[in-house]
Amino acid sequence: MSVVRVHPGPVFGTIRAPPSKSYTHRALVVGHLAHHGFAVRHPLDADDTRATASAIRRLGSYVNHDGDVWRVGSPARGRRTSRVIVDCRESGTTLRFVSALAALSEEPVLLTGAKRLAERPIDELLRALTALGARCRHLGGRGFPIEIRGPMRGGTVSLNASQSSQFASALFLALPTLDDDSSVELTGSIVSEPYLEATIAVLSNYGVRVMRKGRRFHVPGRQRVQGSSFTVPGDASSASYLWAAALLSGGAVRVTGISSRWPQADLAVLGLLEATGASVTRQTNGAAVASGPRKPFRVDLSDAPDLYPLAGVLAATAEGSSRIVGAGHVVEKESDRKSGTAMLARQMGARVTVTSSGIAVEGRSRPRPLHLPSLTDHRMVMSAAVGALAANGPSVVGSKEAVRKSFPGFWAALRTLSGGAERS
Repeated sequence: MSVVRVHPGPVFGTIRAPPSKSYTHRALVVGHLAHHGFAVRHPLDADDTRATASAIRRLGSYVNHDGDVWRVGSPARGRRTSRVIVDCRESGTTLRFVSALAALSEEPVLLTGAKRLAERPIDELLRALTALGARCRHLGGRGFPIEIRGPMRGGTVSLNASQSSQFASALFLALPTLDDDSSVELTGSIVSEPYLEATIAVLSNYGVRVMRKGRRFHVPGRQRVQGSSFTVPGDASSASYLWAAALLSGGAVRVTGISSRWPQADLAVLGLLEATGASVTRQTNGAAVASGPRKPFRVDLSDAPDLYPLAGVLAATAEGSSRIVGAGHVVEKESDRKSGTAMLARQMGARVTVTSSGIAVEGRSRPRPLHLPSLTDHRMVMSAAVGALAANGPSVVGSKEAVRKSFPGFWAALRTLSGGAERS
C-alpha cells in the first residue's frame, strides 16, 4: 500500500468532473436488461463499476471495454447448466443490484464479496425478493455466500428504506421486466432519496415507467428498454472534494460536466459550502466555488450520506460549533463513517462529541497535520486529503490506491489544481 503526502496550499483552476459512479452502475444494469446491444458512453472506469460489469458478464451479458464506450450485449439464451458465482468485490451497489437481477431467473446464483461487504445490510432486500417468490439464503448462516434462485413474480411488497436506497432501486430496475405488475410500499425513514430519483430518471429515459404516489410505487410489468445507449453525466460526488478543496485551501475551483438533468444527491454539497462561507456560482454544466470567511454550520445528511466525512472536515476547519445530523446508516458503509469522521476531525485538532443523532464539532481555523497512513476507505481518504490542504504542515492521508473505488483520477486532479499531492 502506497501512502500519500499532501502539502497545504491553495488550489485554483477549471477541471471536468469524472463520470458518475452511480449512473455508470445503473446504465450497465439497464444494458443487461435491454436484451439488445447497448452502449454506455463515458463510463467511470473504477473498481466498483468494474465489479458490476463483471457481475452482469457472469449473468450472461457480454461487456466489451472499448475505450470511452462500454458495450453491453444481450444475455446468452438457454438454461445454464451449473450455479453461477458472482464476486461483488467491495461494491455495495453491485451486491444489491445483482441480487435483484439474480432473482429473475430460476437458475441459482451464488453471491460473494469482500469481508466488509458481507457485513453491510442486504437482508431487507432478500426478504422482499423472497416475498415475490425468489428463494434467498445465506449458505453459512449469515454473510457470504448468498444463494438466490428465482424466478420472482410481480406482486405487492413492503420494503424498509431506512438502511439503504439501493434496495428499492434494485427492485425498480428488475420489476419492469416481469410479466405481472408490481407495487412497492416503502416503510421507515427513506434515506438517500435522490438516488431513487436517479434510478427512476434513468428508467424513464428509456420509456420504462415507475409511478409514485407518496410512499407507494407502481411498476407495470412487461416493459422493455427503448434505446441503445446512455451517456454518463459528470459526478457531483467526486466534484464535492474539488469544490471543498477550493474553500479549505483559500483557492477557487470550477468543475464542469455536471448536467442538471440528472438527479445527484451530492449536489447538496454546494449548499453546505455556502453555509460554511464559500462563494458558490451555479452554472448550467457545473459550479464554481471560491474561498470566503469561514463559519460553523448545521447540516442534515439523510439524503446525501456520502458527504459525511467531508462535512466533518469542513466542521473541523471552521472555528466554532458545527453539527452533522441524520444519515445514521453511515455506520454501515465501507467503514463506520460516523466514528471515522469523528476520528478525522479530532486528528485535525477539533473537539468532537458523538451523539445518537450525529456529531458535534468544535472546529479551529488552522488545523493540525494528519498522520493516517492506514486509512483505506475511499471517501475518508479523499476527505482527509482535502482537509490536509488547510493544515499547518504536511500530512500523510492513507492509501493511494483507495481512490480507485470511485475516483481513480483524484490525485491527478489535485496535482492539476496545484494542490501539491505527493506520493511518499
